[in-house]
Amino acid sequence: MGVERSGPDQRLRDVARAMRGVIELLEVYWTRVPEGFSPVTVSAPQLRVMYVIERREGINLRQLGAELDAAPSSVSRLCDRLEAIGFVRRSSSTASRREVELRLTAQGRAHLDRLRARREERLAAALARASPASRARLMEAVETIRVALTAAVRAEPPTSVAKPSDDAAGRPPSTGTQRPPGDGAERRTG
Repeated sequence: MGVERSGPDQRLRDVARAMRGVIELLEVYWTRVPEGFSPVTVSAPQLRVMYVIERREGINLRQLGAELDAAPSSVSRLCDRLEAIGFVRRSSSTASRREVELRLTAQGRAHLDRLRARREERLAAALARASPASRARLMEAVETIRVALTAAVRAEPPTSVAKPSDDAAGRPPSTGTQRPPGDGAERRTG
């Protein structure tokens, strides 16, 4: 027999389910590439790598793998691809010649800036259909979610278990200058 759920626990699950639905819609909405936007496509795992490198400039491959909970070989391949398209630069560490530091290039930063601007434009166009009062309530709710997710990401220690997939686990980015790793929403830019 199924247990009927009610009360605060069920309301929390309902909110989480609604948020999941919004995130899934955003994934579809953002993967539609408008004509003439960008000839370069970046996969979701590559985008998560770029977010982490942006937030932790000079991170090494081992630290990046731990942050993404991904196998070193997968992280290295992702960085190879990003380096090949000119978005990431590897350089020898000043602290240890055996380590390689990762940094976004100007081209990589510009790509993220264009991507974020395009996402904001598209969201603003969709949100223009809502009333000003609804948008104000949404802003308050989004800020609450951003604060909670930021706290959750900071509370999670990086795991040392590596996964053999390029699809490294990601977390949604916060608003503002400090971004938790990855957003998991991109298959292509748009």
